[in-house]
Amino acid sequence: MKRILAVAILLAVQAFAQAQTPPQASPQTVAERLGYPADAKLLIIHADDLAVAHSVDDASFAALESGAVTSASVMVPCPWLTEVADWFKAHPEADVGIHLTLTSEWKDYRWGPVAPRDQVPSLLNPDGYFWPEVMPVVQHATPDDVEREIRAQVERAMAMGIHPTHLDMHMGTLAARQDYYAVLIKVAHEYHLPFLALHISGSQAKWLSMLKPTDPVLDSLTQFTPFVKAETWTESYVKALNNLKPGLNEFIVHLGHDDSELEAITAGHPDYGAAWRARDFKAVTSPEFHKTIEDNHIILVHWKDLDKTM
Repeated sequence: MKRILAVAILLAVQAFAQAQTPPQASPQTVAERLGYPADAKLLIIHADDLAVAHSVDDASFAALESGAVTSASVMVPCPWLTEVADWFKAHPEADVGIHLTLTSEWKDYRWGPVAPRDQVPSLLNPDGYFWPEVMPVVQHATPDDVEREIRAQVERAMAMGIHPTHLDMHMGTLAARQDYYAVLIKVAHEYHLPFLALHISGSQAKWLSMLKPTDPVLDSLTQFTPFVKAETWTESYVKALNNLKPGLNEFIVHLGHDDSELEAITAGHPDYGAAWRARDFKAVTSPEFHKTIEDNHIILVHWKDLDKTM
């Protein structure tokens, strides 16, 4: 149920982050601004949660190096940040953004803020960690504390030698309130970074007025929910590729190996757990997945490419 709530919040991102017709300074589509035909099918294949575990890092690095995914983002408060920073120094061309993190959802494996705790008290639960779910964050966290923390995460990543290509969000928390999302936009603009925004109709489409006309906006976002059957995992991804429409699209995947480390970290949480992440890794590295990309003339792009459109 906890992860289902996270999915619901992510869907809320879609409900606020984009309208069907986003404001633009020119009639050109993102594809045209990148030099592709207006009706091109562009796809970012993005791996979330780097630094949460060595298992996640190992699978994600392999997928990035092979081109199975085109982008990833790192959870700066998590313990395996140094491993990600070391890998990035050896692969400076890699597309790695920051997975801005304000929650700590696992039962026995917790983390807290990068900023000094006394400067972000509203982000902490009674045990001194981040709140485990989105709704307690919404109920307690002030926009000022949110801004201090996400700035600290960006600065920490840069100090570690990671040059982020974009900003996105863990569990959709920064999309849960308009004032949080305004902070994300403000920080992204100050660092001149693309950030997660998505075309969709809905009552929160007015939030788009906070964007600049040149901010790139996704036309679709695909992330599996717990309702996808394990036995149809790769098949379901192939179907999603076959149904991809022209525009700027993103698949968010969660990679890892079904090993003892990840099983211990995600104990009691089959959703986004060790087996889930192993299925995602198997799917995006499968011959069927990449043949479908070729058959549908899908163009793989990176978040860092979007900087050229800003």
